[in-house]
Formats: sequence, C-alpha cells, structure tokens
Amino acid sequence: MKNRLKELRKAKGYRQEDLADALGVSRQTIIAIENNKYDASLELAMRLARYLQTTVEELFLLEDS
Repeated sequence: MKNRLKELRKAKGYRQEDLADALGVSRQTIIAIENNKYDASLELAMRLARYLQTTVEELFLLEDS
C-alpha cells in the first residue's frame, strides 16, 4: 500500500517530529510509513487522516494486484 503522507505533511508545514508528537508515535514510525516500510494500523491511519484534515482514502492508496 502506498501513501501520500510525506506530501500531505509538507503541504501543511509539519515536520516529522510535529506529526509524531501530536499522534503519540515515534519519529521513526512516521519515517517508516512515509518510506512505505510500514503500514499504519487502521487506528493510526484514521488519526493521521484526521490530523492532516483528509480522508484515509486520500492518504493511503491501494495498489492493484
């Protein structure tokens, strides 16, 4: 699953640390999600989308098999 986290985070002017602190996760978690090394849990995906004022569908993109 690909995501637009980095793009949307930068558009809002947030640093990785800002996002991590606001959501109670480590900066390493944000880095891993942005680099498609880790898929966020449903709860974290929803919290990310809410914080970035977008939808889960806009943030995370399913790849066709």
